[in-house]
Amino acid sequence: MKDRPIGMFDSGLGGLTVMRSVIDRLPREHVIYLGDDARGPYGPRDIDEVRRFAREIIDYLLGFDVKMVVIACNSATAAVLEEAQRDYNIPVVGVIAPGARAALRRSRRLNIGVIGTRCTIGSGSYERAIARLDSRARVFSRACPEFVEFVERGEVSGDHIMEIAMGHLEPMLESGIDTLIMGCTHYPLLEGLLHQAVGPDVILISSADETASEVEDILDRLGWLREDGPGRHVFLTTGDVEKSVTLGRLFLGPEVSDVSHVSLDFDLHPELDLEPAPEGSMGVEGDEL
Repeated sequence: MKDRPIGMFDSGLGGLTVMRSVIDRLPREHVIYLGDDARGPYGPRDIDEVRRFAREIIDYLLGFDVKMVVIACNSATAAVLEEAQRDYNIPVVGVIAPGARAALRRSRRLNIGVIGTRCTIGSGSYERAIARLDSRARVFSRACPEFVEFVERGEVSGDHIMEIAMGHLEPMLESGIDTLIMGCTHYPLLEGLLHQAVGPDVILISSADETASEVEDILDRLGWLREDGPGRHVFLTTGDVEKSVTLGRLFLGPEVSDVSHVSLDFDLHPELDLEPAPEGSMGVEGDEL
């Protein structure tokens, strides 16, 4: 079980911010990342549709004999996490509860803002997660559907996006938030702009590091942490490979040297080379898949 890979997915490439934290924290672990770029982003979609997509991807990842699934997507976490944890016999981790814990730990006045996609905000998942942890907290939520498109164009600063950001954030600032959860895995790419928008008195929270900590805690408790290294990192997409490589490097870094296209319609899974990588080597070559 220790040498099995971790499966991770998102509606696109935003979840690579979570993968960055996981592989920094657990460099010996094999990780298979799947971006559902052909159907993403999930944020504008109906939650039942997102639930169906997420279950298809989890079933697909199980074909690689993964030991854990990380739902590195707020919309998919909101849609499917509870039933996935019930229905699958391996650990399934989402990004909402870790983000809620981090916000409560750092908030001074328990006035917490949450920004995310329409699907995530409409689900009320952050409100429920925070209330379960501390019923005294006040939560102010706002859907910011434009942000994903800006990030995927590589437009993470400038007057236009700042104007849009302030339109979303000013009502929350007037409500007295002291902590802001970036409730979409794309949003950490906007951290500089968001920090400028909310000012130094509001703490920005990304769930990525907290999620990586939860992954480590679960694997350690089960005795499933991989002991030899380095781990291999495999990148799959249902969409355009060239776009995934370009944007993948923006979200994760140079480790995204190769991405392979897959179709979830097929039962056939590519063979993955998860033997120890040569020193200094990262990723896998496309013809190895």
